[in-house]
Amino acid sequence: MKNIPGMKTLEDIIRENKDLFEGEEPSKGHFERFSRKLEIRFQAKTPKRSIVPYLLRAAVVTLLVTLSSLWTWDHFIRPGSTRMTLGQVSPQYKEVENYYIHQVNLMEGEIENVELNSPEQKQILLKEMKSMDSVYVSLQKELKANPNDERIINAMIEHYQTKVEVLNYIVNQLKAIRNDNQNEKENEKVNL
Repeated sequence: MKNIPGMKTLEDIIRENKDLFEGEEPSKGHFERFSRKLEIRFQAKTPKRSIVPYLLRAAVVTLLVTLSSLWTWDHFIRPGSTRMTLGQVSPQYKEVENYYIHQVNLMEGEIENVELNSPEQKQILLKEMKSMDSVYVSLQKELKANPNDERIINAMIEHYQTKVEVLNYIVNQLKAIRNDNQNEKENEKVNL
């Protein structure tokens, strides 16, 4: 600030009258009132920010990422895109396929519910069932290459029939084994 000639600055006035200022103490509660006024003044200047807009932005970004990922998966990465199911050939074959899928799921559910002597036996059985599925996957790939080939369609239906028969045989054998084990336990109880 420029010093205007003939004008004293506030600082000069305070220095000249220093002894007048040092004798007096502020009134009781002055510092508390002054602190409150400062707090009120600074609180008024800093606007309160809400977290809601940030959460909305994060939700929109998450939604966009999810939708774009699903679209990319569906159009470019889907594992079944190299295969074709019977249901994609015609509605009649879809009905046949649904029937066999239902039968297979029932049999597999029964197999999984049966308790075997060891977990290794169950793992071997599940592994064999998976190997049967690998044959069907190769048939699906062939059907994708030749969608009107009746031989492939018939092979897929025969695969389902064979799988149901094998699974039915396995379920019956497991039930027979379970019944034998129960009979042995009952005989042991009677003998005791």
